[in-house]
Amino acid sequence: MIDVKILGTGCASCKATQRLVEEVLAASGVQAHLEKIEDIASIMRYGVMSTPGVVIDGKVVHAGGVPSRAQVEQWVSA
Repeated sequence: MIDVKILGTGCASCKATQRLVEEVLAASGVQAHLEKIEDIASIMRYGVMSTPGVVIDGKVVHAGGVPSRAQVEQWVSA
């Protein structure tokens, strides 16, 4: 099981990123614990200055803008 965190304050891009990650996880059948982090101090602890951010198993894999579906598929299959 992978641990996925979506970092963002609730903007449209953050919501779109969360939806995309959820869709890819569902389609791939990968078991994941998905958490949304909206607290600015918590987001900054990851060193993310531009949201949305995506953290997988403790590693920041994306920050700023909505990732492509292909990127998300690559992250969850790795």
